[in-house]
Amino acid sequence: MKNILKITIVLLLAFSIKSFAQIDTLNYLKQFELNKANYIGQPLSKLLNDMTQIQPKTIWSNLNFKNRNQTLSSDFKFCEKELSFSNTVILFIEWQTPIPRSDTKYYQDLNHSNFTPAERFFYSSKIVKDIAVYRSR
Repeated sequence: MKNILKITIVLLLAFSIKSFAQIDTLNYLKQFELNKANYIGQPLSKLLNDMTQIQPKTIWSNLNFKNRNQTLSSDFKFCEKELSFSNTVILFIEWQTPIPRSDTKYYQDLNHSNFTPAERFFYSSKIVKDIAVYRSR
């Protein structure tokens, strides 16, 4: 009986730590959204360099509905690629200048959406137009 109680307590602690980590990620990234005036009109590298506690793990490009050959924005996620990104914190970046779809597709096909050092270098020079942080559903 004592062992079952100990196991239950350990499991509850493990689950609560995981949920607190997500809440901390959301709160941490919300600070960048609140201070987005510091990053709008600046290269993405400024934002990434200021993120000292966590870095994006995956990236997904969002196409322009009017011109499917352009990426207008990107979703940066802070978890490894999974079958489902439900309940994931997302940093939405709208780009000042659309990025050719061929460029973003190259990285997604090559890296299966993981945010690699090559992608970090590629996106670092892109200028931020807007920032939003939200949790996916």
